[in-house]
Amino acid sequence: MKFYNGSVANLKLDILAIGIHPDDVELSCAGTLLKEKAAGKKTGILDLTHGELGTRGSGPLRLEEAAASAKILNLDVREHLAFKDGFFQNDEKHQREIISVLRKYQPDIILANAIADRHPDHGRAAKLITDACFYSGLRRIETEMDGVAQEAWRPKAIYHYIQDRFMVPDFVVDVTSFVDQKMESIKAFKSQFFNPESNEPESPLTMPNFFEYIEGRMREMGRYIFVDYAEGFKVSRPAGVESLSHLL
Repeated sequence: MKFYNGSVANLKLDILAIGIHPDDVELSCAGTLLKEKAAGKKTGILDLTHGELGTRGSGPLRLEEAAASAKILNLDVREHLAFKDGFFQNDEKHQREIISVLRKYQPDIILANAIADRHPDHGRAAKLITDACFYSGLRRIETEMDGVAQEAWRPKAIYHYIQDRFMVPDFVVDVTSFVDQKMESIKAFKSQFFNPESNEPESPLTMPNFFEYIEGRMREMGRYIFVDYAEGFKVSRPAGVESLSHLL
């Protein structure tokens, strides 16, 4: 299943957010995507699995919910790979699939899963994504799409969003103006959250106050830069700025 907002001919993305599960991006950095989109950037999401091992819902249902969220986020594109939820590997096969997507959309910035987290998939995905981004820049690794050879492409930066476990961010992004829309995109994944009429098993996401926790995390991040709401990110190597005035 793929979501495209308009023509995809020669579509180059400014920012591609990658998550191992559908809703990883929404829960962690949807506000940043919305802010960048409002600034005229082209944005997309790549889900690496269908989230089929989730406590609630199913893989096909989560893809339907992801398509609904993509419209709320006004994404230019959303694609899904079919890695095996819980049992994917950081190997050549998986790296090559990500490399093909990177070379297709040539994003400048990658937003990736948390470097480490409660869910073991998150940290493993972070390393897989980082490795794929590096190898995507090697011209001797050959890939093709629709029978046409792809050019090597390496994103300029990789930033890791913060997920379940708290981490002190390396930088935060003010998303105060986009909180309501972010929460709407999260709630598009109806199968995953609190529903008093559901007979499915409970999970950490189904707690009645889960959305308050998400808002609380954004408030905590916002406190670093004296705004109401923010999203935090980690970097695996130093990030550069053009001038000191760009730092709040």
